Amino acid sequence: MVFDQICGQILRKLVPLSSKVSIFTLLSQHTLTFRHTQKHNYTNVYMKWKKDSYFDSIESIHKSTQLKPIIALKNRITASPEQCIPISDVSKKGLQLEIPIKVVRFLRLYPSVFEEFTGPKYNLPWFRLTREAARLNDEEHTVYRDFKDELQERLKRFVLLSVENKLPLKIVQGMLWYLGLPDDYLRDLDQNLDGCFEVVEMGDGLKGLSVVQPVKDEKILSVIQSSALRSGVYNGGRMEAISIPLFPSKGLRLRTKILDWLDGFQKLPYVSPYEECIDLCPGSDLAEKRVVGLLHELLSLFVEHAAERKKLLCLRKYLGLPQQVHKVFERHPHVFYLSLRNNTCTAILKEAYCDKTGIEAHPLAEVRKKYIDLVKESKVILKNRRLQNRSLCSGEGNLKINLGEDDTYNASQLL
Repeated sequence: MVFDQICGQILRKLVPLSSKVSIFTLLSQHTLTFRHTQKHNYTNVYMKWKKDSYFDSIESIHKSTQLKPIIALKNRITASPEQCIPISDVSKKGLQLEIPIKVVRFLRLYPSVFEEFTGPKYNLPWFRLTREAARLNDEEHTVYRDFKDELQERLKRFVLLSVENKLPLKIVQGMLWYLGLPDDYLRDLDQNLDGCFEVVEMGDGLKGLSVVQPVKDEKILSVIQSSALRSGVYNGGRMEAISIPLFPSKGLRLRTKILDWLDGFQKLPYVSPYEECIDLCPGSDLAEKRVVGLLHELLSLFVEHAAERKKLLCLRKYLGLPQQVHKVFERHPHVFYLSLRNNTCTAILKEAYCDKTGIEAHPLAEVRKKYIDLVKESKVILKNRRLQNRSLCSGEGNLKINLGEDDTYNASQLL
């Protein structure tokens, strides 16, 4: 009896007497809304990884790691008033620029991008951009100017994926390459960002980038929701059942048990990554579907629709992802592909490369591809230089031999 009185007092404090909704109605609604959250039937299923040569051969993805330090050096050169720099300006910044070898050696590996010459000052090598590299740099900045609003919208969505609609500036800085924004983007926030962004304190002296809460009537649709809306299988409501696009690799066959689970998984409600869902039960199928949808949305914002998995894991705390989020990529091989090229694990969103109409291409994607083609020309230039040097050395050797024979011949005549 005493226990019932105490419970009654607690319930009256939680729900004021003036409220028109009873506690039993609230509990009933809560149960109906998240009736799928108690299913835990797939946690321990093992998925075998299978190699897919198609995704392993996409240059724009796997050359991105090589291209990043090249673009960083290019930006150092273009930031100089003289449009050229001595090697001393960057020789000790290899770690900062993510260059694994001596910077001067790295610059000389790409003669199609960087031109070495004798500078006006100091007895040091100087470097400037080649004509083609300078042209691509202008094209890149044209994209930044013409698509400023779209690029800013991608950054806004990236921040809104976080639990508190804010991310540390250092995290945002580390993801600028994937978002297709210049590496100096955060240096002048007033010029680059509009009023929907603000810099906030996140504790321990950490500054963060926050997005002001949008208007309540303004609903942000994910890529999956927008695609489903266009195809007529989504009505715009909350917690509707939307299937996540699947793209099986050739030769990848799932066991009947997994296929049955996948069929039920697709019929679950789709929880938008831009909506709060604190009541989802961790480890449930519905919670996992939200995580899959969030990772799908995150990769769709990136230039190559792919990223190193370890980079994504750094976002776990701020995006509210589970501890073992890395297993989500492995458990959904029809949605993501894990490539092991370049001694790293890269997560690739399959839909971006299997359905050209499903996800809009990033404005900077074509420029990146042109940079990669330009970088590839360096191999041809270096090969031609080696052949030319060999021919010169061979010519000098023949000259010495001929001179020796002529000397011998003249000496015998004299004798």
